[in-house]
Amino acid sequence: MLVVSGSRRQKAARDRMASAARRYAGLGWPCFPGAHPPGGGGDRACSCDRIGCPDPAAHPVSAAWAHQASVDGDTIERWWSKRPRANIILPTGRVFDVFDVPAAAGTIALDRIASGELPVGPVASVGGDRHLFFVATRGAPVDEDEWWSCHLDTLPEDVAETPGMRWHCRDSYVVAPPSLLPYGREVTWLRPPARGPLPDPLRLLEVLADSCEAA
Repeated sequence: MLVVSGSRRQKAARDRMASAARRYAGLGWPCFPGAHPPGGGGDRACSCDRIGCPDPAAHPVSAAWAHQASVDGDTIERWWSKRPRANIILPTGRVFDVFDVPAAAGTIALDRIASGELPVGPVASVGGDRHLFFVATRGAPVDEDEWWSCHLDTLPEDVAETPGMRWHCRDSYVVAPPSLLPYGREVTWLRPPARGPLPDPLRLLEVLADSCEAA
């Protein structure tokens, strides 16, 4: 019985990422496999082969992620059958954008949102360091150059250069729960996703910006 129980726990752990990816796909959220912390100890923090990976266990396994991310169930099954420990990458600027703020600012913002009765969508914690606020995407408006010039836009490769608030929109991505990060940290939901409209980003922008200044 102990052997069977242990085997079931191991299978459940292996299937956890695939199950989460299937749930996201069911919401219409495209997914792609990400790097993960390597097993077996050692001094490496990422499963990729880059020496000194700048974003360990928090990036896609392929540079083709933007073109290949999918909601197709068979595709997701194939990816996670091949890489059962792969973290989950969610491209932004398609179904949603994401405001990415320091955890202290995120906690302040959630309190202010609750007291002000503002709408709030899914919110995730990235290893206790950052909070991710999922909002309706601004997409790619025809008049974007005139309508909005956003210094908060964050591409994946320059995340480390923007320690304050970041706005992940098109050509960017976030790491989704229940992804695992180096040193035992995890990506977890503070407010899990549900079907229904996401909040207008401009209604949350001021609250999040003020919370970053207050933190």
